[in-house]
Amino acid sequence: MGNYYDGTKLLSLTDINGNRPEIYMCTTNRTGGKTTYFGRLVVNRFLDKSEKFGLLYRYNYELDDCAEKFFKDIGELFFNGYTMTSKKRAKGIYHELYLNGEPCGYAVSINSADQVKKNSHFFSDVKRLIFDEFQSESNTYCPNEIKKFISVHTSMARGQGEQNRYLPVYMLSNPVSIINPYYVELGISSRLTDETRFLRGDGFVLEQGFVESAADAQKSSGFNKAFARNSYVAYSSESVYLNDNKAFVDRPQGVGRYMATLKYNGQTYGIREFAEAGVIYCDDRADETFPLKITVTTDDHELNYVMLKRNDLFLFNLRYYFERGCFRFKDLRCKEAVLKSLSY
Repeated sequence: MGNYYDGTKLLSLTDINGNRPEIYMCTTNRTGGKTTYFGRLVVNRFLDKSEKFGLLYRYNYELDDCAEKFFKDIGELFFNGYTMTSKKRAKGIYHELYLNGEPCGYAVSINSADQVKKNSHFFSDVKRLIFDEFQSESNTYCPNEIKKFISVHTSMARGQGEQNRYLPVYMLSNPVSIINPYYVELGISSRLTDETRFLRGDGFVLEQGFVESAADAQKSSGFNKAFARNSYVAYSSESVYLNDNKAFVDRPQGVGRYMATLKYNGQTYGIREFAEAGVIYCDDRADETFPLKITVTTDDHELNYVMLKRNDLFLFNLRYYFERGCFRFKDLRCKEAVLKSLSY
């Protein structure tokens, strides 16, 4: 990439079936310009074709000052003489955006999916959505976030004589974790590598970008030099995942202590601790006689299996090992099973 992010290539791609995608996902190192690019795009489409846009946030409190947060930088850079403001609507369920006094779009929160559904008729003129920071740095997501995200998109894609019209969403983020709920749900987690630049799926395309000038600027900062050993600095300057270590597929030496049998998608897996190596290992050699049998989905829940909840201590401990680079897998299938389970 050049000095700043350019989404032309991403927007030109078809999905894995050769169809027009409805989800465009983009991750780059920090300050690379992806938010600026797509923010400028939707404002230009409004100015040129009167096409309104929608801004998605995770929680309702994030709607406060949404116009200033969205427009401040791009307004100063590209839209001199324009001002964006917002007004609360439906008792604060959503905010309506105005550009120089003219309605140009809306801001809604995913966590308010039920209320957005009740007000869906207001959003029938939205042509594009932006969901910035879809990966949470603090790993804080709404309860049932994927279902709520789908509900919000469905609500806003109604109208204009169609039950479900084409409504593309630009999902933008810094790389935080490959086990974020969206990657896991779309089957991305198990397909990504360090070398992946573009990835296609059914209905979506993804770009893993790297803006060298942004990385150089971060590295040359005196502040970041002072904290050079901190993983967050590598995350902000390089295109690396903040919460992940990708040394995954490898078998540790020695004899492991069997911990549990995991069932995922109809297949059973063995979870073992290799104490001397300090790692947890997953393979497909499950001990069906071991008393602790776990799953995280209702589809796999059956007799003698315990269905773990999101905050269960056992899952918490597995996440602890994973986020510190202390998980190993026999192969990508084992990796996917654990990643999917940890995302619940």
